[in-house]
Amino acid sequence: MRLTIRRRAGRWAALLAVGAMTASLLLTAPQQATAGPPNLLSNPGFETAGAAGSDMPSCWSKSGWGDNDFTFSTVADAHGGTKAMKVSLTRRVNGDRKALVTENSTCAPTVTPGKQYDLSAWYKSNTPDVSVTVFRRDTTAGWQYWTDLQNPPVSAAWARTEVRTPAVPPGTDKIAWGLSVYGVGTLTTDDYALEEVGAVPPQPACSGTAEECAKGKWQVIPAQNPVRSMHAVVLKNGKVLLIAGSGNDIAQFNAGTFTSAVYDPANGSFKTIPTPVDMFCAGHVQLADGRVLVMSGNKGYPSADGKIGYQGLKDSYTFDPTTEKYTRTNDMNGGHWYPSATILGNGDVISFGGLKEDSTGNVTAEKFSAAQNKWLPMNEVNQTWSYWGLYPSMILMQDGRLFYSGSHTFGNGTPGTGASIYDYDANTITDVPGLRNKDERDESASVLLPPAQDQRVLTIGGGNNERNPAANRLTDIIDLKQPSPAYTAGPPIPQGLVDQGQGKRPQTGAEGKMFVSAVLLPDGKVLETGGGLHDRADPVFEASFFDPTTNTYQAGLATDPIPRTYHSASFLMPDGRVMSVGDNPGNGTYNHNVSIYTPPYLFKGARPQITSVIDTQWVYGDTQRITVNRPVAKAELIRPAAVTHSSDPNQRFVDLPMTVDGTTIDLNVTSNPNLAPPGWYMLFAVDANGVPSIATWVHLGGPSALAATQEQPSAHEHTFADELGPAKDNPAKRDSAPVAPSVAGCDRHYGTANVCVPTRFPAEVRETTKARCDWLASHTYPKRLKVNGSDPLRLDPDRDGYAC
Repeated sequence: MRLTIRRRAGRWAALLAVGAMTASLLLTAPQQATAGPPNLLSNPGFETAGAAGSDMPSCWSKSGWGDNDFTFSTVADAHGGTKAMKVSLTRRVNGDRKALVTENSTCAPTVTPGKQYDLSAWYKSNTPDVSVTVFRRDTTAGWQYWTDLQNPPVSAAWARTEVRTPAVPPGTDKIAWGLSVYGVGTLTTDDYALEEVGAVPPQPACSGTAEECAKGKWQVIPAQNPVRSMHAVVLKNGKVLLIAGSGNDIAQFNAGTFTSAVYDPANGSFKTIPTPVDMFCAGHVQLADGRVLVMSGNKGYPSADGKIGYQGLKDSYTFDPTTEKYTRTNDMNGGHWYPSATILGNGDVISFGGLKEDSTGNVTAEKFSAAQNKWLPMNEVNQTWSYWGLYPSMILMQDGRLFYSGSHTFGNGTPGTGASIYDYDANTITDVPGLRNKDERDESASVLLPPAQDQRVLTIGGGNNERNPAANRLTDIIDLKQPSPAYTAGPPIPQGLVDQGQGKRPQTGAEGKMFVSAVLLPDGKVLETGGGLHDRADPVFEASFFDPTTNTYQAGLATDPIPRTYHSASFLMPDGRVMSVGDNPGNGTYNHNVSIYTPPYLFKGARPQITSVIDTQWVYGDTQRITVNRPVAKAELIRPAAVTHSSDPNQRFVDLPMTVDGTTIDLNVTSNPNLAPPGWYMLFAVDANGVPSIATWVHLGGPSALAATQEQPSAHEHTFADELGPAKDNPAKRDSAPVAPSVAGCDRHYGTANVCVPTRFPAEVRETTKARCDWLASHTYPKRLKVNGSDPLRLDPDRDGYAC
């Protein structure tokens, strides 16, 4: 969905006024290196005419896309010299137009991977719908769109815009750029410049041991998690909400004992929170105002005879971080045990999948209206009557569509290729190809890779709890900017040590992991940690970094000493460390230990500091000024975690292109709410060595973000995912989809509902009573499991009513 975006009135006046406040700081603080000559552009002022017959100046080309009417003209109204370039749009349905540095070896400047460059131009415009657009030449793939960096404000007189690029990606040898017009109006430009940022940052001194500086460090804190939490949400005040409900403990459920806790990193304390219903395996998402919307949960555990499975609640609540209390909303239209939850660009929330009150699969989409603060009636929500499974990973794309990555919990993937694009407005689902082993991506993790502007998704690992093979090492990457996006194979997950009940051993062959955690870090990498080899069993002790710029893993990091498989979570904290909680193996136990990971970037010496933020209330398309105590290379917004079962589809890292003047930095905020949905974000500044500041909390939104959907122009929208195959036929209207009561992979003929005897034992376990009982003993299952009715796994040969 596209929203009306306008720059906040008076912003530039406020930025000028702050100059006096920062003057003393600028006199004493270390100075950021500035770009310097030479200007790497040819014909930067349009003074040299093009070749005979050309209607564009030398080294400049007409560029753009979409359905619009436009004109290009070389005019005498110049900032310097005698010529300038004028581009006008008189009608626009979509797309943009721009004068672009010609993409050839003669005109496009040569750049160095890892370096940054300052781009500047003089301009006049009568439309706010202007952006600085950059393309890069990949030495393998050729020319491709790179990023939009800035939205210069309307200016009737000549004004200068300047912005610093991110570090040039590996494999890039040239870049081309220009100012795009993506709304009706006129833009005149002149005197472009592209200059290399020349300073080389000093190499950091290691402040820890050599191993800590290379691998990071894990610490198990003294305090223990007081609740059996299944869900973790980082709140807008930096505290962490841990939701347990009954905590997968049927005794707690029968007693009506439902719990949550709030962890305060400032003092290491936990506070238990009264919890109104069993939020065990609910869905959750952070609303624009910082409240947490918690939907559904557990109405009932499976019956002892296995004829009915888990049952979903209709109930829905919000949690207020300030009062630390739950407040009931209206009910959903049906139960959704294990639902998805994705915030949209207008602040609404959409939810799919899960199990209904009768344990069947829920086929209705649910929509929470931010404006009305309620779940909408079913007839006000577009319906495809599709069953998306349990915790389907639904990621918001830059144009408002949803990408189902193929990650889910329990069982097989959805029919088709396993991944698809859902267009809510058109109410169509279109499969995308390439996801390998789509029916072995149960409990895989999917993340929108940094930065969100790149629209690339990484899917990691997984298995299948119905057949219970060894989890795989597969990673797959998809670029949603491509006209016909398809997953391509990524590097395999690095291997570590696995404990199958006889002590740790190295993983071999194709052994990977499921229940894996994937955490976006402020240096732009993804921490991959935790997980197990088989469903709810056999923890793997391994951690690595995935680098989106090189599509490679850095293996051999320090590993969490605590097993982290089923019902575990790992997430980024505002201080740049990672917290890990939980582990609930099939034997019904729960690990209350809490681990903290300090990444290597925190052993590289002093951290940069954000010394001032003029305004913590940010508006889309705005320019926000911060000051820092020393040079930084990038800044970004990271949405705080709301994670469960390896799933956090709202996790994202949004790049903030910078205009740098010493230690004063203007940050260019995206104008597209689909890239950064409204809400509270952690603002990090990161130096050239990847060392992040402590985060400052800022709120992104404003009235425009919550306005009704409108077909208005938005930057960062280019031709992408627009050549999909035919949409699938939606199912006929129906009440539900059949789901086996054994969907959780547990045979309910043994023990209590919180104990999970596998429906299928791992392949290496022989199909004999002794082998199965030995496996249960090695995984510390209760010694005497009551047999509920029949004995399909032959675990009670003496027929005394107890297994093994």
